[in-house]
Amino acid sequence: MNGLRYTDIAHRDNEFMDLTSLTQDEFAELLPSFEEAFQKRMKAYRIDGHRREGRGYVTYANCPLSTPADRLLFILVYLKTNALQTVHGRMFGLPQNKANQWIHTLLPVLQSTLQQTGDAPARTIEELKNHLHERVQPEEPPPLFVTMAPNDGFRAHKTLMNRKAIIAARKNVTR
Repeated sequence: MNGLRYTDIAHRDNEFMDLTSLTQDEFAELLPSFEEAFQKRMKAYRIDGHRREGRGYVTYANCPLSTPADRLLFILVYLKTNALQTVHGRMFGLPQNKANQWIHTLLPVLQSTLQQTGDAPARTIEELKNHLHERVQPEEPPPLFVTMAPNDGFRAHKTLMNRKAIIAARKNVTR
């Protein structure tokens, strides 16, 4: 079962950006940290999620995601496209159950990589404020989300509930 591989789309910049939301340079920058986090996880856990006992992780020659670039591509495409596991597995040459195992293995790896590099998304408003405060220079105004007061021109027309026709309609419905 052959599927999508990094080498297939590495030279197609637009298609690569469409599938991952990253440029080739951003992907290359993220790859070493991702592989380090992957190897660290695989020392502690098996691909099925159970704690590892005995021998360590070895990438087999017939592994469907044998290279670090293929693994990172797999999880980035999954997050970008949000496809069913059956469809995503088919795209990469995996049955649904193996796609599920790889997704559940690689999601925590990507999350820890993004936290390590400082690119993890903020989960609370306080984290967002701190993140924005760290990135903004003191002389620049902070790019906070501004809530504007409602403009009367954009408000919907209010229905007057005390008009005789409305009151009669309400009474007819309630009987």
